[in-house]
Amino acid sequence: MASPLEDYALLSDMQTGPLISRRGSIDWMCVPRYDSPSVFGAILGDADHGRWLLAPAATVDDDGRDLPEEQWRDQCRVGDRFYAEHTFVLHTVWITDTGSVRVTDFMPLGTQLNVVRRIEGLTGDVEMVQDLRLRFDYGRITPWISHFAGLEDPETGEIGDEELIALAGADAMVLRSEVPAERIDDDNGPRHVSRFTVSAGQTRDLVLTHFESHRTPPPPVDAGDELRTALDTWREWDEQWENTQRTEGKVEPSDGGDGAPTYGGAAAEEDGPDPLLSLEEREEAVRRSLLVVRSLMHQRSGGLVAAPSMSLPEQIGGERNWDARYSWLRDAAQALQVMLEHGHDREALQLRNWMLRSVAGPAEDIQSVYGVGSERETSEHTVDLPGYERSRPVRVGNSSSGKLQSDTAGYLLVAFERLRRRGLEEDQLSWPIQKALLGHVVASYEEPDQGIWEMRGDREFHTHSRVMMWAALQAGVEAVRTHGLDGDLQLWETHRDQLALEIWTSGYDPAVGTFVQRYGAQSVDASLLQLPSLGFVDWEDERMVRTAQRIVEELGTESGLLRRYQNVSVPPGSDPADFESQIGQDGFEGPDSPHFGVTLWLAAYQARSSQLDEARRTLAGVLRRATDLGLLSTAYDGDPDHGGRMLGNMPHVSSHLSLIEALAALDEAEGRRPAPVLHDDPEEDPETADGQDLTRGG
Repeated sequence: MASPLEDYALLSDMQTGPLISRRGSIDWMCVPRYDSPSVFGAILGDADHGRWLLAPAATVDDDGRDLPEEQWRDQCRVGDRFYAEHTFVLHTVWITDTGSVRVTDFMPLGTQLNVVRRIEGLTGDVEMVQDLRLRFDYGRITPWISHFAGLEDPETGEIGDEELIALAGADAMVLRSEVPAERIDDDNGPRHVSRFTVSAGQTRDLVLTHFESHRTPPPPVDAGDELRTALDTWREWDEQWENTQRTEGKVEPSDGGDGAPTYGGAAAEEDGPDPLLSLEEREEAVRRSLLVVRSLMHQRSGGLVAAPSMSLPEQIGGERNWDARYSWLRDAAQALQVMLEHGHDREALQLRNWMLRSVAGPAEDIQSVYGVGSERETSEHTVDLPGYERSRPVRVGNSSSGKLQSDTAGYLLVAFERLRRRGLEEDQLSWPIQKALLGHVVASYEEPDQGIWEMRGDREFHTHSRVMMWAALQAGVEAVRTHGLDGDLQLWETHRDQLALEIWTSGYDPAVGTFVQRYGAQSVDASLLQLPSLGFVDWEDERMVRTAQRIVEELGTESGLLRRYQNVSVPPGSDPADFESQIGQDGFEGPDSPHFGVTLWLAAYQARSSQLDEARRTLAGVLRRATDLGLLSTAYDGDPDHGGRMLGNMPHVSSHLSLIEALAALDEAEGRRPAPVLHDDPEEDPETADGQDLTRGG
């Protein structure tokens, strides 16, 4: 059975992202890319769907089968588990009755896909066990495995590492180790088990390498050299942000007297007026989240996957199980802005170029989601896996690419306008593509869509989508007016102003005094929290304030986290449980789960609307639910009967991007960093003939 999601750590070489449990089992890994079929799939089934265990022998029985923790916790335990500072090199310290060891798991950062597992004896003697079960194509293919004994070096007489070579179609894996492995043939296929003792001062390395089956196995890597390179490379990347803060004056670390970082700007007490999160916690959350975002960007294509996992349920036993190993335009646009603001210009340009390649072609064919390499085919099907805690179906692919989401072009166009404000000049490819997208926005003006949440019900006019279309046209207008680019200014201004009037007429309900989720409805959804960041309404406009209050009242949960929307409208005074069996607007039964990302949108809104105490509490509520390694999933089960647990795919890039932005908003509100200029002066906004400013609501 798979571990709780909180127990999983991410490894990354910026090509794929294995997930490793606290008990030392790699339960998920796809090769050679994030969106390739899995070779370890235990997280969606059991060990026989593929896994690689490395742990003290006390955790398994004589046949190598996993024992329940209550049977071995008195003999061994995880003393500590942590990433080496500002890296994705994972250290796990095991303490047993006979001694202690440190297991270091990481992926070398190169073109060749390797997973390295190093065991170092710290004290005494510890018996370890390795259990390798390779299962290709989501557990459906058992590879042909050949065993080669280590060869003797003619010069030194030393015996080289043993090799296990597994072949299955186009893919192959080779395990190299000085630790002998015994093949055990079970009903569900072969597994290779090693039992060996590591004494204080000893080191043992195990290296698993992927290669194309028509090629010869690549030469072995030097684990020690690769470890040093991985540590240095991750840290050098992390320091780009730190150096930017120093040189550009955004955030200036200084000695707070106790070694903890403090920041330039307004004076503040060590933990601020409401010490829910220390400044050190904030900084570490930003740095870890930036690393998560970078780890999920493919090193060659620049495609940013939403998560390295698939079909981890947003409700246990439910059907909201999605494949997140694809790249959404809105995530890329958000990441572009985050990378720019944190000193990672190279990655921002990578994301820009990925977006251009993805949308190149007829503008009307724009999709919300693409493959890692900008592939358009993302069709969805199911595979015969048991599912995480029996949550089915297990989906491969994502049908969102076939849904009409009118907000999609807006994300790209707004992001590119922000690039222009940073001084980046358009080229002969980028601006023509943007003009074509603007033409598509105009052409699809009267079409309803399925909204940011990719609803599976009927198409509607979603307020957030219409505002994103307005923002797209506003970006086009600014490109001409401010940056001197060519374009149909009059057409774009006309449609922008018409949209503004329409939104204030149909997307805002004066009877309830708030914006609404979609035209003709009175419900709200969390996407409305983004309207001020697009410049459509001021942060502290009373109508926006009331909207945010309603979102908290109607979508808030006992956990303090927000749902994205009300799936089924519940009449006032009714028990929501009476409506959980109804099919809602998203096409499924029951309520939406609380989501980390939209809760962090609320925190950002609170910070920018001068609700600083509320923002601090909201942020603390999210960060206190992060894993011990600082990772966030998509959703959260806040039911007190369940004790609280993570749900959905993990780590989820949108959660981490939104965390970065919320913390930046709080820093800006507290005067710890200057606020970026995102919008031009309101006097330059379009006006109707009678002088009413439609972009601000009139």
